[in-house]
Amino acid sequence: MLRNSLKFAAVAAVLVASGITARAAQLSGDARSAIPRDVQQLVVIDYRAMQNSPTAMQLRDRVMPPDLRQFDEALRRSGLNENHDVDQLAFALFRPNAAQEEVTTVGIAQGQFPTDDILASFKKKAIKPKLIRTNKLYPMGKTGFVLCFVDQSTMVFGMPDAVKAALDARDGQTQSLLTNSAVMDAMRSVDSEDLWSVLDQKGTQNMMKQVLGEAGSVADYESVRKRLLVSYYSMDFQHGVKFDLTIHTGDAFAAATVSSLLNAAVVYRRMTGDETEKMAMSATEVTSSSGKLSIHFGASDNDFASLLKSQLFQSMVR
Repeated sequence: MLRNSLKFAAVAAVLVASGITARAAQLSGDARSAIPRDVQQLVVIDYRAMQNSPTAMQLRDRVMPPDLRQFDEALRRSGLNENHDVDQLAFALFRPNAAQEEVTTVGIAQGQFPTDDILASFKKKAIKPKLIRTNKLYPMGKTGFVLCFVDQSTMVFGMPDAVKAALDARDGQTQSLLTNSAVMDAMRSVDSEDLWSVLDQKGTQNMMKQVLGEAGSVADYESVRKRLLVSYYSMDFQHGVKFDLTIHTGDAFAAATVSSLLNAAVVYRRMTGDETEKMAMSATEVTSSSGKLSIHFGASDNDFASLLKSQLFQSMVR
């Protein structure tokens, strides 16, 4: 269940466990303007609220994927003090071309950066920037990533093409997230949470296809798939682990149909799974109301620690 959402949540929680502190999980206007319009998924982390979570540490140990290790390593090599400088970190998965399926990722870090010291260090090491208009892109070690300080508190980083796309959006060369009303509206429901994410229509449809598995190919799902408009989820690690996902559909019928399919999948897992899977499914609630589908999962730290070791969890985040 919830394979794609849990995968992104796990990726974000890995970064939480790196020991970085935060002030808030809301993105600044500069950060939002540096995200291209056709974002498929946006993940944002509030480190101050989550840095002491043992559960996040376990997530780090178990599910940190190679690409995230590269981001993590690149940040450390950039000259930032990850324990003090970075307040928020966001990852935006976006389509460089709206007509294509391929997505790329750009990272955005917010905080109080000692940019003068960092740039002086680059100069001392004879690291020269590449210019995109007035923006200076610096290489981040041997990772292939580059970074750009768009102001004193916002840094964009990632592969060169992804960072260029972000800078094009921020400089008004292309449309930014600020013009995507569906995603911007969804953000307002979750952007004060510890960890939150928003998926656009395509991202929501892909997520639900994976969540439903074989059930996603049945006629009932195909009849409502295009009515899945946008979704958002949040995770709270303050008292155990809480996960809440909301999907907006075109109407109450679509929400009820997908809710029925999900509940059937939950019941099946309760009947056929091992004890850990049964526990996870018992802690999962699926409801629908007024064109919204809601999924809630809650567990104690100990129960979630058991879930981390299970085949079920590994299949979710693989």
